[in-house]
Amino acid sequence: MPQPAAVTNASLYMSWSQLALRLMVGYGFIWHGYAKLGNPAGFANVLHNLGVPGPHPMAWLTILAEIGGGLAVLLGIGIRWASIPMLAVLIVAMVTVHGPYGFSAVKLVSVTPEGIKFGPPGIETNLLYGACLIALVLGGPGPYALGTLLRKSAGS
Repeated sequence: MPQPAAVTNASLYMSWSQLALRLMVGYGFIWHGYAKLGNPAGFANVLHNLGVPGPHPMAWLTILAEIGGGLAVLLGIGIRWASIPMLAVLIVAMVTVHGPYGFSAVKLVSVTPEGIKFGPPGIETNLLYGACLIALVLGGPGPYALGTLLRKSAGS
């Protein structure tokens, strides 16, 4: 029995929304991890100043979680497992770095002839990334994910 057009369209739109979430979250995490990879000792120093125990191993674990997890999300493989350390990184960042600055990710401080000056970001972006990860865990990576395509080809 053919599906009603509304159901077919809803499924199509949902699959594209999952792809959009995966691309944005995956790229964002990879970008942040890659930025830390440029100076892991500097990032470890930041963690040390924040009071994070074992700052050097934690720096490398964070970089691995961001790049590896971001790649897993981007490709759509192992998202449920990858999301655990990724969410941990977001929570630690909210508690140690962004929490004192409130909610908003954008804090306009002033507009000067040299340009716009912004203050430190709050937890908003961390919450958005976390919500996207949870949506992908609950809704799955979608039909355009490498994991889905590999399962389909294995079942053929």
